[in-house]
Amino acid sequence: MRKWIALALSLLMLLPVLATAEGVKGEITIGIYEPASGPNGAGGKQETLGIYYANFVQPTVELSDGVYKINLVEVDNQSSNDKAVSAAQQLVSAGSSIVLGSYGSGVSIAAAPTFNEAGVVAVGISCTNPQVTLGNPLYYRICYLDPFQGTVLANFAMDEYAAKKAYTLAQLGNDYDVGLAHYFTEAFKGKGGEVTGETFPLGTSDFAAYLTNAVNAGAEVIFSPTSTEFAAQIITQAAANGVKIPILAGDTWDSSVILDAAKGTELSVSVSTFFDEGDTSSKAAEFVKGFKEWLNANPDKLANNGGNDIVAAVSALGYDGYMVALEALKKADSGDRQDIADIMAEVTYDGVTGAIVFGENGDAVRDQAFIKKSDNAAGAWTFVKVQGVEK
Repeated sequence: MRKWIALALSLLMLLPVLATAEGVKGEITIGIYEPASGPNGAGGKQETLGIYYANFVQPTVELSDGVYKINLVEVDNQSSNDKAVSAAQQLVSAGSSIVLGSYGSGVSIAAAPTFNEAGVVAVGISCTNPQVTLGNPLYYRICYLDPFQGTVLANFAMDEYAAKKAYTLAQLGNDYDVGLAHYFTEAFKGKGGEVTGETFPLGTSDFAAYLTNAVNAGAEVIFSPTSTEFAAQIITQAAANGVKIPILAGDTWDSSVILDAAKGTELSVSVSTFFDEGDTSSKAAEFVKGFKEWLNANPDKLANNGGNDIVAAVSALGYDGYMVALEALKKADSGDRQDIADIMAEVTYDGVTGAIVFGENGDAVRDQAFIKKSDNAAGAWTFVKVQGVEK
């Protein structure tokens, strides 16, 4: 027994030597706060894939006192506001220097006080509701916000379909759904349109009555910024009931789940999103090529992407989110939470989704969105246009 103890101690003493020999001084932990289950599980997995790919590309960060390995710690917030606090606490307890996430504004809003109290900077990736950062000094984000996205989609509805009447459908109590539907409604009405809106409770599986209401209201577009779980049901049931009104949605619908549901139907499905894999810029093209190769090399990763190598915009944002975290560590020249908080507002990064600069309330300054439409024969997205808030 004593020999085993002596051997174990000897090995422990060798660890610093081995680390030095490999040029690594230590580890810095970055937390991943994302849903891997629940209604937003599919999107959360795709966002997380972008983070892991970025770590594959850049697994270390160099500070003035040496090179540090990045240790990723992931928790599943289960797409649930009720689970958000305990999930956030796990990342705080794990020693996270900075946290990334979440897909889903509600869970981000719910976790914000926990991160603030612990002094941990959180970088929102695709959580677009203004309340995520408003009044939460340590929550930043790299995506555009819902007031912008709602206006973009209202403009598109009128530009593309000459729509004067719209119908919105959102999940009751879901901050993202209800918030984005509100901003779309305000913008659509502001341009002279009429809107009929409804909400449905969590657990709904039959959307026939809601779709009938949209038809009866004379809607020329349906706007339904739901989770992918409900989106697939809405699309399938619209097609089955002969509803041919064009459907619009926000960034959550930029998923292969939607393409699978729409494939073979006559529905027109369009989404606003943060990135298009057809972007020909060198930085975007390099990311797409590398990400696809990385996905296809691992069946588990491919499965988490929906079983194909279509690049979701949230994966590109996840990649940028990780790189922004590394820039924060480098600018702070530290993994200390307070040091990171002190410099976070000054961090900039030229990402695959565009230049990232933080403005008011820690929100990224964004002025355009990609619009994509489903190709229901090919089961793929077709780029339509870059849309801003101006017509």
